[in-house]
Formats: sequence, structure tokens, C-alpha cells
Amino acid sequence: MQIRDLPYPDPGKPDARSGPRFLYWLGRNQLRGQLKSLSWGLLHQLGVAGLPLGAGLAVQAVVDRSGGRLALAGAVIALFGVTIIVGDTMLHRTASTNWITAASRVQQLLSRKTAELGSALTRRVAAGEVVAVSTGDVEKIGWFVEALSRFFAAVVAVVVVCVGLVLYVPSIGAVVAIGVPVLALAVLPLLPRATRRADVQREKAGRATELAADTVAGLRVLRGIGGEELFLTRYQEASQEVRRAAVRSARMWALISAIQVFLPGVLLITVVWYGAILAGDGRISVGELVTVYSAVTLLLFPLRHFEEIAMAYSFSRPSATRAARVLRLERTSYDDERGGLDDARPTGDLYDPATGLLAHEGQLTAVVCGDPDAAGRLAERLGGHATEEEKSPSVLLGPVALDDLPRDAARASVLVQDKDPVLLSGTLTELLDVPASGSVRPRDALDAAQCDDVLAALVQASVDGSGDPLRSRITERGRSLSGGQRQRLALARSLVADPEVLVLDEPTSAVDSHTEARIAEGVRRLRSGRTTVVFASSPLLLDRADTVVFVHEGKVAAVGAHRELLRDDPRYLGVVTRSTDDETESGAEADRTGPTRPTDDGTGDGTHVPTPLKTREQLEEIEESA
Repeated sequence: MQIRDLPYPDPGKPDARSGPRFLYWLGRNQLRGQLKSLSWGLLHQLGVAGLPLGAGLAVQAVVDRSGGRLALAGAVIALFGVTIIVGDTMLHRTASTNWITAASRVQQLLSRKTAELGSALTRRVAAGEVVAVSTGDVEKIGWFVEALSRFFAAVVAVVVVCVGLVLYVPSIGAVVAIGVPVLALAVLPLLPRATRRADVQREKAGRATELAADTVAGLRVLRGIGGEELFLTRYQEASQEVRRAAVRSARMWALISAIQVFLPGVLLITVVWYGAILAGDGRISVGELVTVYSAVTLLLFPLRHFEEIAMAYSFSRPSATRAARVLRLERTSYDDERGGLDDARPTGDLYDPATGLLAHEGQLTAVVCGDPDAAGRLAERLGGHATEEEKSPSVLLGPVALDDLPRDAARASVLVQDKDPVLLSGTLTELLDVPASGSVRPRDALDAAQCDDVLAALVQASVDGSGDPLRSRITERGRSLSGGQRQRLALARSLVADPEVLVLDEPTSAVDSHTEARIAEGVRRLRSGRTTVVFASSPLLLDRADTVVFVHEGKVAAVGAHRELLRDDPRYLGVVTRSTDDETESGAEADRTGPTRPTDDGTGDGTHVPTPLKTREQLEEIEESA
């Protein structure tokens, strides 16, 4: 796999059962690249290991005053030098390719998982954790995959050098063969503690990232309530915790590095001292002593890879664990391997067996829930985004279960706009450039969503002076716009898509009542003949729906027109008017006995006791006037 061939046509199905298993899966899927890197790494390491032989031959040739052998030694050194240059260059090339391709594979997997789960992802995993996985964690995972082949090349080089020294100078080679494994294993007892400290640092850094992401996302609200200093203090405290954890982790790694400098130094001094004694006794030549000394000195270079692989694993394992946790999430019961309906686009009524909710084809259905969280979960269920914890049957579109549809077909058939839709940065034209039927023009969608003031604001803020609002740029997440403006642009985007079924969760919660009334009429007109489900509690929207469905405690409790439900169902009345149970009962009593007249409370000052709740007739009059 070459970098120019990225992205992968198919990144594969990851083994996300655990972090180590995920790392193993990544390495196995890049086996060809790992073998290339290992081969060039061996060439490089063996070239480094061969230099001492040339140096020893050269010194001995000088001692023996042999010009021919000196020339031969020079040729050997030059050969090994070329080997080192070629091996190091290609090792860097292949290792970097492994790093980038591994990181790219992980990012592709995360992107596909994000597209598969949609807005359900951030309800099951913190947004900050998703950010941390897709940025810093990806680099650490790529680092381990890249370091793996260099580590194995270093292991082979160390074994070859030790064996060669034992055969070349048995008396000193035995000392080196015993000392090198001790050096390589000396830091093993410290690695668990270093890994734990690194895990703590990563955990605290992830929490700080989550806090920063949440703070940025809610910056407008924080400014409105004056909470910036509070959250700034929290982030400062979280940052200091990360700093302290990083210092503790760095101290342990510094100790490991010190040991890997101290112990090889002890081995080198031992070899030189013992070799000098043997050379003084005439048991080895000066050239052999130089060869052994040079080999032990250069042996410290591949030993460094032992420390690096330990660090790479300790940092990448928690990163891989977080990535695996995200990649383990599944979209309900649908499985790509079991087939389905290919690209079929079913039509018909939308029915949820779990709640009994039925939205008739081609009608505008309003859904009223007393619990906003339950309304959000139900909206996601209707779009086929139910969580793994929900074991209820799949939602049906006509005769077909959404879970039995291929993902693309399900997304094209049912579109869910949640309470907090995201606007991507770019021009308004790019925002509205979404997969669509082509039946709804962007201008018509903007008119239906009552975006005239939004377009005027975009033209005024435009820097190109074109005067065309569709060419005006929108900042990241639309933060330069108000909440109501973002909501209306998102609604226009959903209307342009023109899906078979459109599910809107509180699409007008951030706009005033006059704009809300016009939006209700615009949506009804533009979605004529299409199935539309609106989760709302606003009488202005409910009164314009073909059918209103009242969901109470997870089940459909009543179905009918808005005015009928106001008259016949006290629970519905309580949710729509946001009254307490006592007020609802008082309202029901007022319906039976007539309006309560003002009465004197006995104080003699003319103070009156007002009616605790308006009657239904009064509510209807208010709605008609609106």
C-alpha cells in the first residue's frame, strides 16, 4: 500500500474487542508493509553491526603494516557505509508509510462509524473523547505500528552481533552475550508502573479535552449567564492535573532512560577492562579488541529500540482501547453481512411497535411527549438510530423494518433532524448541497423556513461584497448566528433533502411565535404529500398538524386533533400548557362549572382571587387570535 493510494477502498472490519487486539489487527492488516520495513531495518542494523569488523581489520592492518589488508578494510567499511545509507533511507520511507497508512485506516474506521451512528454517537460517547481519538490517539496508534518493524529488526541485529562476537572472540563474546539480555530486560519491572502513569495522564488529558470541547460548544450560553470564569477555572484545574500526571509519567520514563544509559556504560567499561587484560596477555590481538569495543558501542543503538517500543506500546494501548470502544458501537440489529433490500426505497406509513406510534403516509403528524429526553430517543428510533440497550422491535416503514434496510437506503428514506443540528463551515450553497430528490429548490426551502432575516444578516457580514447570500460563508458550527437562525438554516437543509419521511425534533424551539406560525405553514405547504413527523409542544404547530399523537410513559395515550385532545385529555392539556397536576384538575373543574368569578377575599380592600387556569374555550380563543 502506497500513501498515494489512500484512502483505503475498504478499511476492513476491525477487531475492537480490546485495545491490544485492535493493535494486533492493525499490524496484521499491514503485514506486507511491516515485512518491507523489517527487511530494510535488518539491512540498516546489520550494516551498523558490520562497521566494527571493518574498523578492527583496519587497526590490525596498521599494526601489521599491511597496505593490502588496510585497503580491504577500507572497502569493507565503505560497503557497510553504503548499506547503512540505503537501509536507513528505505527504512524511514517504509516505516513512515506504515505510520501514515495505519493512522489513515483508523481515521477511516472512525469516520465510517460516525456516519453510521449519526447523532447517536455523541449520546453514547462524549464528544471530547471522539475528538481525542480522532486526533492525538490516532498518531500514537500509528507510532506503535511504525515502531514495531524497527524493533524486530533491532532484535535480530542484537542476536546476530552477540552470536558473531561469541564466534569471533569467544572469551569476550560470552560476556557480551550474557550482559546484553540483562540490559534489555533490566527495565521490565519498571514498565508496568510507567504504563499506569501514562494511562492516568491519558485519562486526565481526555477529560480536559472533553471539558474544552463542551466549553467551546456552549460558549454562547456561558457568556449569556456569565459563566466563563467558572468554566475557565475548571479547565485550569484540569490542565494542572494533566501537567502533574505528565510530570509523574516523565519521571518514570526518565528513570528508564537513565538505566538504559548507565547499564550499557557499565557493560562497555567491563568489556574494555577485560579485553585490555586479554590483549596485554597476548590472548587477543589489538584489532580484535577494537572490533569488540566498536561492536559493543554500536550495540547500544539497537538497544534504544527496546525502550522506544515499550514507550510506544504504553502510550498507544490506552489510545487503542478508546478507539476500540468507539468502534464497538453498533447500529441496532442491522448487519451488513445478512443482506437486505439493496437500494430499495420503501414507502408507506411509519410505525413504531414499541410505542404504538403511527404516522400516516403523506400527512403531517405531531408528537407530544411530556419528557423531552424521551422525545429525543423516540425521534432517533424513528430514524433507525436506536441504542444497543433498546431491545424493542424495529420501526417499520410500510411493510419493511428499518433495521433490515441497508444503511444508505435507510438514511435516504428517513431523515431525523435533532434538537441541536450542526452547521458545517462553508458557504450557504455548500450547506444546502446535500443528497436530495431534486424536487425542492434551495430558495423554496429557505422561504418555508423563514430565513429572510438570516440571508440579510449573511449578506451584511459578507466580505466579498457579492450581495449573494448563497455565497456568504458560515462559520464553524454556525457560531456567528443566533440559535433561532441556526435552527432555521438546519430546517431549510432538511427540507432541501426532501426525504420520504422527515422527522423534526422541536424545529422551532428557538424562534418567536409569529415566525413559528409562518414556519408551520411553510413546512406544511412544502411537505405536502410527504410524511412528516414533528415532535413539538407548541399549540401553533400542533393546531396545523393533520394528526396529533400524545405519548405518555413510553406509549401512545391519545390520538386526534389538537383541539379535541385539549378538550378530552387532561394529561395532554397539562403538557401543552405546561401546568401542574393541580392546575390541570382545576382547569377540568372550571370546564364543568364555568369560569371562576373574581371574589373578595374578605379583606375589604377589593383584592380579587384570579382564576388558577384559563378554560379550554379561552385557550382556543387565544390560538385563533394567534
